[in-house]
Amino acid sequence: MSLKKQTIQGIFWSAIQNWGGQTGSLIVFLILARLLTPEAFGLVALANVFINFMQIFLEQGFAQVLIQRENIDEQHINTAFWTQIILGIILTIISWLTANQIANYFKISQLAPILQCFSILFFINSLIQIQIALLKRNFAFKVTAMRTLLGITIGGIIGVVMSFLGYGVWSIVGQQLSYEIVGVFVLWNASDWRPKLQFSWSHLADLMNFSLNLLGFQLVNFFNQRTDNLLIGYFLGEVALGYYAIAHRILQVMTQLLIGTLNQVALPTFSRLQSDSKRFIEAFYRATQLTSIFAFPVFFAVIILAPELVITLFGEKWHNAIPIMQILSFAGILRSISFYQRSAFMALGQPLLNFKLGLINAIFNLIACGVAVQWGIRAVAVAYVISDYLVFPFSQWLLSQLISIKFKTYLAQFLAPVICTSIMVLTLLFTQKILTYYLNPSGRLVICSMIGIVVYSLTLAKLFPTLFKQIWAFATLLRPSMK
Repeated sequence: MSLKKQTIQGIFWSAIQNWGGQTGSLIVFLILARLLTPEAFGLVALANVFINFMQIFLEQGFAQVLIQRENIDEQHINTAFWTQIILGIILTIISWLTANQIANYFKISQLAPILQCFSILFFINSLIQIQIALLKRNFAFKVTAMRTLLGITIGGIIGVVMSFLGYGVWSIVGQQLSYEIVGVFVLWNASDWRPKLQFSWSHLADLMNFSLNLLGFQLVNFFNQRTDNLLIGYFLGEVALGYYAIAHRILQVMTQLLIGTLNQVALPTFSRLQSDSKRFIEAFYRATQLTSIFAFPVFFAVIILAPELVITLFGEKWHNAIPIMQILSFAGILRSISFYQRSAFMALGQPLLNFKLGLINAIFNLIACGVAVQWGIRAVAVAYVISDYLVFPFSQWLLSQLISIKFKTYLAQFLAPVICTSIMVLTLLFTQKILTYYLNPSGRLVICSMIGIVVYSLTLAKLFPTLFKQIWAFATLLRPSMK
């Protein structure tokens, strides 16, 4: 199968995984948000900070190495797998033993048993990381999509049932554990690869030469992504973190829906084009433009319609999350186009640049959020967004030095979405103001959303007909991938 067909098929199943998975998880999330308290979400958010930190040491960047390398042998794969198993066991033990100390440090006793339950996730995830990497390397996104959908369905049912039975915060814990366990069964049943009792120190060293830089990037990226959660959890408490977590979760869902599909396919596709700079640049431009066409109007619509969105989906008790969601949406706009920088650096064999950029961003975030936390969660959100915008131009400049991206050509990719989004925003502001006198928040959300979609689509079709036809043709190409 040609790279083009593999990419199109990969995009289709990646879209199924992202759109189906995120939609399913969002439905479960909305149900749990109405049944549980901000404190419950804050506790799990804080526990996930530490679990995600230790997860970095489990992954070691091996999965990305196996995807990025043009040629790998069986000893690379087996060495990576057994290294993951050993690390999974070690991290499970460490997480269990340190849970009480972490809870005491944050002065939240309920945190300890949650961390201990989550500790088993390290061993569970050690069983599937290499399987996922091999499937993605071979563009077998259909399997990973099935894993996500089944995991979310079964985990969601368990979480919702537990919440109705009064288990509180343990409903979310049960949901997350169920999702990962289902994933193990699906992936091992679908994959033909089985590990052999092989381990090579020389192959491990070869993997580590690449993955250490990536590990460094993942560590600094963790602090870049999680500094705000840590500071809010420590200084402002789990309730404040619960409000922040809800807003941040919506940002994550939208980001995954809008860019997750293309971003999953970007690394293997860019990696196959690393020796053809012209096609590489064209693919980068196309991915960036395609994402911005969908992301810009969505995030700006959320900024405008956040009050209606939060009250309709979560209820009045989450009202404090509205300004946080509006602020973080500005970060979503930038992230929708900056994700491809990371994939490009990885595909070009430059993980060290990702590490350096992540370190700069992490330092900016730590300083900005550390200063801002004394003024509350809104100030932390603003600081978080500003930090991202300060680093972005520098990272884009570095990429342009590697693949000769022209800055004017890059900016030209955003001309259509910026113009069409501006017209949509003006229409939404006017419509929202008029409908305030006649409809409740739910009614305003539905009507404004429909009007926004129609106005944006018609504007794009009328002002940029060629681009509109290209997008339509691209969507049509995905249909045969269902077979």
